[in-house]
Amino acid sequence: METLFKRFSQMSASTILLILSAIFVVLYIQAKPAIEKYGIHFLVDPRWGVTVQKDNTANVANKNSDIQKSSAGVSNDAMDSDDVKINDDNDLGSDDDLAGSESLDSDNDIAVEDDDALAAAGVEKPQANSETEVIYGGLIPIVGTVLSTILAMFFAVPIAMGIAIFLSEIAPPFISKPVGIAIELLAAIPSIIYGMWGLFYFGPFIAEIFGGSSVNLLVAGLVLGVMIIPFMASLTRDSMNTTPNVLKESAYAMGATKFEVIKDVVFPYAKQGIIGSMILALGRALGETMAVAFVIGGVFNFPHKLTDPTVSIPVVLANNFAESSGLSLSALFYLALILFVISFIVISFAKFYFLRDKK
Repeated sequence: METLFKRFSQMSASTILLILSAIFVVLYIQAKPAIEKYGIHFLVDPRWGVTVQKDNTANVANKNSDIQKSSAGVSNDAMDSDDVKINDDNDLGSDDDLAGSESLDSDNDIAVEDDDALAAAGVEKPQANSETEVIYGGLIPIVGTVLSTILAMFFAVPIAMGIAIFLSEIAPPFISKPVGIAIELLAAIPSIIYGMWGLFYFGPFIAEIFGGSSVNLLVAGLVLGVMIIPFMASLTRDSMNTTPNVLKESAYAMGATKFEVIKDVVFPYAKQGIIGSMILALGRALGETMAVAFVIGGVFNFPHKLTDPTVSIPVVLANNFAESSGLSLSALFYLALILFVISFIVISFAKFYFLRDKK
């Protein structure tokens, strides 16, 4: 039985590693066309779905030179011919040529007027040899994801720490237990509920205070903060409750106040669990989709201030996967790969910090 339990544990751990490896491999394979086309420049390019015209100046110049060479060859052949045929009906054809020239002049006048009208309207005349391509860049979604997550953490960390301290060290049992259950229930509310609340009520309230529209980066960050507060508060409370009573009683016996006990005894003992709760909340904020999709704006604009609408990586993935194909679909997988790498780096940094702290 002991051997079977050990093998089952090993298989479970290996399965998780295989799943994570398979996710990374699939994301990389699907994103490879975009990686090969855009490379690292994808991370700093703010354009998404922008159609640009290729620079075909060299091709056009080569084609013009070939035309000139061919026309020169034709003229030389004509000059080298022994006999030159002279048309005796030049006088009769002069009237036809005059009429033809007049019609050509009228057509040229009409073409010039059309070109002038297009230029006045700000429309460029299409060129026969022009080619276009669509450019995709991930700078704006990356910046939107990072900024909204930072705002959420700045808003949520102090409130979550205050809730955890109150529930574990200050509130009496008949208050801490029902409030703790309520906090855990808040963590189970679907994210779309937070998004609807933020769009119809919280967003307009923030717009009245700070200005701007009711969907912007600030509203998205605050809604994310409200969402991750229950996770952080409940995990921090559980970590603080693991502090042995003998340590706290010893500190009280030496004359320490409640603030000093929490600061010098409880926090150092529960430090790893507190930081772990922050990392888990950070991962939730990085990958949140539906709530942010309601309130961030969903536009590819670089946010110059907190009240500007923008977009994040999960919102781009959710809004564009249905109608994407080819290179645009590969660019979406590229964004997903970037989000996966960012989350992995953050969690790995936290784990290495814990291991170093244990040593």
